[in-house]
Amino acid sequence: MVAIHLIRAGVAFPGRARNVAAAQANNEWLAFIDAGINPEPDWLESLARRAQLPDDVDVVYGSYEPVVDTLFKQCAVMAYVAPPVEMDGRSIRSRSVASVLMKRKVWQAVGGFPEHLRSAEDILFMDKIDASDFRVAHASNALVHWQVKGTPWLTFKRFVTYARNNMRAGLWRQWQGPILQRYGFLLAAGLPVFWFGVKWLLVPLLLWVLMLAGRAAVALWRNRGCYPAGPSRNVVRLLVLIPLIALIDAATISGTLQWALKDKAGL
Repeated sequence: MVAIHLIRAGVAFPGRARNVAAAQANNEWLAFIDAGINPEPDWLESLARRAQLPDDVDVVYGSYEPVVDTLFKQCAVMAYVAPPVEMDGRSIRSRSVASVLMKRKVWQAVGGFPEHLRSAEDILFMDKIDASDFRVAHASNALVHWQVKGTPWLTFKRFVTYARNNMRAGLWRQWQGPILQRYGFLLAAGLPVFWFGVKWLLVPLLLWVLMLAGRAAVALWRNRGCYPAGPSRNVVRLLVLIPLIALIDAATISGTLQWALKDKAGL
């Protein structure tokens, strides 16, 4: 039987909540999972079984699978979740704090999770592990299920938060950088409007739609293995993906502007 202890940490971002729990734990190994995540019954056992193999690893990442019970959720996963990779003879989504087991010394050595961020703290934490000399393994059958935001508005709000905290974390080159470059190009493509009139705006508009369509097509191609479908179904997905990617771009720019005006400039 597993004993469960509830710890009250007050108002806390995810990083602080994990740090408080890890500091209170008494065992050598720490397992992390996120709120709202549904693990398979043998999730923890699968992580532990991999950790007990004789290669003496320090970190064991499990896998996670988004719940895609609607067309919107499936397209959302295609738009912003990395596709599965082949590992141990099966396709898995790996390297997530929502499914991981590690030695306490790993958490201590990297200084725990950043506590000032609402998101992106897990990326910084895992990047520190990658930069250290710890032995990392994967348990492909240690599976948890992650609920995806199911509406455009909830997705927009979530990505505004993601974008703002990604800037706080100093990770903008990995996400905002390429997006801002694309839209900077579109703005530059619209400058001839001052010489050729308002009709010229059709040029950047067309380029924008083509850019979104190209990114949507790439998303379909990258996920063809995990979400196979026929031509008609993929056309429907494409029609959902194009505005969805535009929505995520808008949320990214909004969150970045919030960081610039509220966090950086202090307005």
